[in-house]
Amino acid sequence: MRPLLILASTTLMLAACSKAPPPAATSAPAAAAPAGYQSTFAGSGAHFTERLKKLASDEFEGREPGTLGERTTTAYLKDQFERMGLKPGNNGSWFQSVPTVEVALQNTDLTLDVDVAGGKETFAYKTDVVVGNLSAKPEVAIKDSELVFVGYGVKAPEHNWDDYAGLDVKGKTVIVLVNDPGFGNNDTTLFKGRAMTYYGRWTYKFEEAARQGAAAALIVHETEGAGYGWGVVENSWSGPQFDLPASEDPAPRLDLAGWITKSSAERLFTKAGLDFTALRSSADVRGFKPQSLPAKLSATLRSTIKNGTSENVVALLPGSSRPDEAIVYSAHWDHLGKDTTRSGDQIFNGAVDNATGVAGLIVIAEAFAKQNPPPQRSIVFAAVTLEESGLLGSRYYAAHPPIAMDKTVANINMDALYLTKTARNFAVVGYGQSELDNYLKEAAAAQGRVITPEESPEKGFFFRSDHFNFARKGVPALYAKGGTDLFEGGETAGRAAFDDYGKNRYHQVSDEFKDDLPVAGAVADLEALYKVGSKLANETSWPQWAADSEFKAVRDASKK
Repeated sequence: MRPLLILASTTLMLAACSKAPPPAATSAPAAAAPAGYQSTFAGSGAHFTERLKKLASDEFEGREPGTLGERTTTAYLKDQFERMGLKPGNNGSWFQSVPTVEVALQNTDLTLDVDVAGGKETFAYKTDVVVGNLSAKPEVAIKDSELVFVGYGVKAPEHNWDDYAGLDVKGKTVIVLVNDPGFGNNDTTLFKGRAMTYYGRWTYKFEEAARQGAAAALIVHETEGAGYGWGVVENSWSGPQFDLPASEDPAPRLDLAGWITKSSAERLFTKAGLDFTALRSSADVRGFKPQSLPAKLSATLRSTIKNGTSENVVALLPGSSRPDEAIVYSAHWDHLGKDTTRSGDQIFNGAVDNATGVAGLIVIAEAFAKQNPPPQRSIVFAAVTLEESGLLGSRYYAAHPPIAMDKTVANINMDALYLTKTARNFAVVGYGQSELDNYLKEAAAAQGRVITPEESPEKGFFFRSDHFNFARKGVPALYAKGGTDLFEGGETAGRAAFDDYGKNRYHQVSDEFKDDLPVAGAVADLEALYKVGSKLANETSWPQWAADSEFKAVRDASKK
């Protein structure tokens, strides 16, 4: 498989939408659909099916950025939006060019060498560590960098927690734990208990270490805390890494960032005369003190750097009375393309991931375009690129919004809708983050459905799809899809369908459109998401973040 496909098929577990989170089973009984209720949304599924079949066809070659598949996809989306009478959404253009930088490590035979206790410990690439260069430099050399264990590496004033308090790590290498403080000892009184906050994400660990002036950072990998095994980490960092160029995101970046296996960390700490298990436990308790290691790290990374672009497609339905305020619907159009080294089927069609979301974006846009009278607030439809490479398209949009983020009322994101019969439950990823849950609850109730939390909030799925980049800017974001408790067949049928997709089609060439795929569940989800946006677009109120949300402070600041 080509390097980009290797990256894209595994980075999803780390930086993008990941294998879809298991939807929660219904926690409370749902009523039967109201008597006489029958949806006609999207022509009872016909319009959705038509778009889904088109986007997942071989004609689109797997929708890989930078290929003929991209040009075919973006042209089709522009034509669809234009046909409805929508306006170009990016300051008079249908397209928003997203610049990218690709960093590919060349000296993959490298080792991290640590001088410790009068000797040297060597850590091999892939076996013991995986590392990369986040600063997009052709060569970086770390020489005799002091090692410091900083617990979870979290600086969270709203939780009264600062692992860097009184610590100077400039030029040093920090060793950090994955997830949030309290995760290791199941202390549910810290942060959000078992539900991961952004402070627990690996991306935050590197960002904070860079802000503190560290030269390098290594995260100790533990499967439970990360939510995935070492093999996922190893494969994800083995191919080219994509990012926005520093000109677009000037925040500090580490010269060396990566992961170290738990067993390798234990070996290092033992050699340094320290007890990793004891220090790891101390990081879960208030009053934790960082621990310097009598050790120094050296390594050299050589990389090739390439620049490129890809396109977001943006359409606009101007608001009738408050056009400067907007609701943004988003879905990523990109997938994995094709692999010409394979025999047989070479195209990763991505029917579920994410032709479903893009087809849904189109039919929701059609519904709004037919609203009479038109919505009072503007509606933006953003088909974004490079989700599979780290949410880059939505990240760029959030940095260059056609309608300002402090005027963006909410984001509603659609990613990998389940192709099943209708579920009683609507599973909300990031349940409890904002008042948008209440909007969805009302829309779902009209269908005889209930909303439920996702099953595994400790795995941080809220941070793995495009809505996250809106949340980071303070915009309340909703990411939800039908669960596994189906009206027909119950939890048994729904769970079987979900597991079958994960095992047999997710990120495989078999994720294709078939005429017998059930679409009723996805269409019911789209109808509810349309109603959420419609209500938001025709009222004057602004949905708020929950008091304990890590994104509330950003929104509060923007109001000022």
